Amino acid sequence: MTGSYPRTEVLPGPERRRRWSVAEKLAMVDETREPGATVSLVARRRGVSPNQLFTWRRLAEQGALTATQAEEEVVPASAFRAQQDMIRELQRLMGKKTLETEILKEALEVATDFKKTAVAAAVAATRQFPMTAVCETLGVARSNVARRVVQGPSKRQGRPAQPEEPLVSEIMAVIAEMPSYDYPRVWAVLRRRSEARGAPSANRKRVYRIMKKHGLLLQKHAGGHAERQHDGRVAVEQSNLRWCSDGFEFACDNAERVRVAFALDCCDREAMSHVATTAGIKSDDIRDLMVTAVDQRFSRLNRLPTTIEWLTDNGSCYTAADTRRFAREIGLLSLHTPIESPQSNGMAEAFERTFKRDYVAFNPKPDAATVIQSLPIWFEHYNALHPHRALGYRSPREFIALKANPTGEVALSEN
Repeated sequence: MTGSYPRTEVLPGPERRRRWSVAEKLAMVDETREPGATVSLVARRRGVSPNQLFTWRRLAEQGALTATQAEEEVVPASAFRAQQDMIRELQRLMGKKTLETEILKEALEVATDFKKTAVAAAVAATRQFPMTAVCETLGVARSNVARRVVQGPSKRQGRPAQPEEPLVSEIMAVIAEMPSYDYPRVWAVLRRRSEARGAPSANRKRVYRIMKKHGLLLQKHAGGHAERQHDGRVAVEQSNLRWCSDGFEFACDNAERVRVAFALDCCDREAMSHVATTAGIKSDDIRDLMVTAVDQRFSRLNRLPTTIEWLTDNGSCYTAADTRRFAREIGLLSLHTPIESPQSNGMAEAFERTFKRDYVAFNPKPDAATVIQSLPIWFEHYNALHPHRALGYRSPREFIALKANPTGEVALSEN
């Protein structure tokens, strides 16, 4: 039996896949283009798969010799154009950001004003960058910048600066009298004196600015400690709805200690009465305190017309049975704060701090007798002249007068 058998090529070694070079691939593709040749015939003669040869032929027709070598598909022309468009857009954005960076650098160099419009006008006036780009970078209106570049910055016609020396002298006088006053209370005293003279009062911000310039501001307290959370509200909207009371003590120069108890209205903050002694505060002292407070507000009465809350801590002089019974008899409702919660009687605690800071600390205290004689003067100054932040920096007496006559004039003597 005669005939031709297909020749079989044996690949030695571990590799079982034939590798074709680019030249061999192109040679096979060229053979398929010869007259009378077919892809199947060339594939059979070369020992490759017809599908593989068809793929090489298609890639060669697309001109992808490199793709033919790597056996990858050629990127379509539409995708190539899309990539080119993306590159151009990125180049445009990069150029825009570079321009913005240069504009901002120039703005830092030429800026003499903190306002963006003035900075933009200064940069645009250099003619280094387009005005539109400058305005878009700094976020300002182009029309305003263009007007400033052409006409120059507008000059505001403000009132001339007022001399500081008279106001500084008045501030120094207030501080000499009350060294613990910060600028709001100094301003309140100056306002009261200006109103008494019928003259315009100094602006509060101006008082702060001048005191800061001359180093007259108090140092801020930066301390603090964890305290019990308190969510209630001690203050009330009307007078004679709630009174609060507390006690404090301080030492005299001769080491004698004076103990003071007071009664305070939780609306107008007036210290209605006080008692002072060198011994401990007793139940009898608190009952005298209650009677004096009632007489001060309602003249002499056996019983209050309406019940008033009496807010105190848990001191023995306040929780004594005699004190509570007497309070009920005259129409006071005794209320006590929780244990270890001074914030629940915060108004009385604040008054204690204010009194010690503004009166006890800066007045002579040679002995207990002198201090006890001076206490009525200190309490009267607090009620008549001491500015209170919660009262709009009015004193308690001023606040009471304004509540009684909202449209009337309030005139209080500082003597």
